[in-house]
Amino acid sequence: MIYLLLSIIASSLIFVIFKLFSKYNINTLQAIVVNYMVASFSGMIAYPEPIDLTVISRLDWFYGAMILGVVFISVFNLMAYTTQKNGLSVAAVANKMSLVIPIIFGIVVYQESTGFLKSTGIIVAIIAVYLTSVKANNGAMIKKENIIFPLLVFIGSGIIDTCLKFLETSYVSKNDIPIFSSVIFGCAAIVGLFILAYKAIRGSLKISLKNIVAGIGLGIPNYFSVYFLIKALRYDTMESSTVFTINNVMVLLVSTFAGILLFKERLILKNWIGILLAVFSIILVVSSI
Repeated sequence: MIYLLLSIIASSLIFVIFKLFSKYNINTLQAIVVNYMVASFSGMIAYPEPIDLTVISRLDWFYGAMILGVVFISVFNLMAYTTQKNGLSVAAVANKMSLVIPIIFGIVVYQESTGFLKSTGIIVAIIAVYLTSVKANNGAMIKKENIIFPLLVFIGSGIIDTCLKFLETSYVSKNDIPIFSSVIFGCAAIVGLFILAYKAIRGSLKISLKNIVAGIGLGIPNYFSVYFLIKALRYDTMESSTVFTINNVMVLLVSTFAGILLFKERLILKNWIGILLAVFSIILVVSSI
C-alpha cells in the first residue's frame, strides 16, 4: 500500500506543477522534454547495475519500453491538441476515463476478481471520475471532425497503463524497474528533442531558462509516479484493477483539493457529487480486498 500512496503523491505533484506552468507562462513542450530527460536520468541513478546499453537493448522488455516512450509523448501532445480543439474538460475526462481499459485488461487477461463490492466500486469510480472532471461552461457539443482527438487520448492513456501492467508482469525483473522506467522516459525525450530540433530549423524555437527549471522540477515526481506505480502493481497484495481504480480516483481527489486550496479553483455541483462518489467508490473497492 505504501508504494501506491507514494505514486498518488507523486502524480498529484505533477498536477500542481502543471498548474504553475500556466501561472508563470512556461513553454510546456520545452519543459516536458527536459522533464523526460530528468526522469530518464533519475532511473539511471537508481539502477543498481552498471549501465551497458548493449546488454539493456537485449532485454525482453526493451523494445516495448521504447514504444511506450513514444506513446507517452504522443498522448501528451494529443492532450494539448484536444484541449485546444475541444476544451480542457474534454481532455481531462478522456484521460481519466481511460482507467476502464487497464481494469478490463486485468479482469479478462489475468482473471482478476469481480465481486459485487469491487464491481460496484469500479462502476461508481468511473461515474465519479466523469463528474469530478467536468467543469462549468464546457457543455458545448464536440464537433464531429474533432471527436477523434479525445478518442485517441482515451485509447492512448489506457494503452500506457495497460502496457505498464503487461510488461512489468511478464518481462521486467525487480532490479530492472529503474532502468525500465528510464528507457521509457528516455525514448519520450528523444522524440521530444526531434520536435524541438524541427522547431529550431523553422526558426520558431526560443529556449528559456525558466522552461528548463520547470522541466527539472517536473521530471523527478514524474519518474517516481511511474516507478512507484510499477512497484505497487508488483508488490502490493491488491490486483491491478484495484490498484488502477484507487490510484486514478485518489489522484483526482488530491488534485481537485490542491486546486481548491492552492489555486482557488471553484467547483460546480456535479464536481462535489463526483467527489462524494469517488470517496464511496474507494470504500467499496478497499472493502473488497
